[in-house]
Amino acid sequence: QVQLVESGGGLVQPGGSLRLSCAASGSIFSINAMGWYRQAPGKQRELVAAITSGSSTTSADSVLGRFTISRDNAKNTVYLQMNSLKPEDTAVYYCNAGVKHTIVDPVTDYWGQGTQVTVSS
Repeated sequence: QVQLVESGGGLVQPGGSLRLSCAASGSIFSINAMGWYRQAPGKQRELVAAITSGSSTTSADSVLGRFTISRDNAKNTVYLQMNSLKPEDTAVYYCNAGVKHTIVDPVTDYWGQGTQVTVSS
């Protein structure tokens, strides 16, 4: 089993910044892509940004130029630096990781418990 533990959410004013972290632990041989998703009340969960093991990234159009995803492979940790936050960024943010438990296992998706980000004055 694998656990993903998120931290860094909270309340911030519009224009402010937050940095989310997500650390993976447990039975890990390797981690493929890691990513951040978010879900606002009454809306579907959506991809915010993702990063491969080789550090190629993709981001939603709505966060381009404001959010940056990065990872530390040695620590099995992914980060999301969020700048110029807007009220519409308010959501629960979830970490996702594609994990192989052994060299022959397929990739299994794991999710964190979610961390609340609220952007409000």
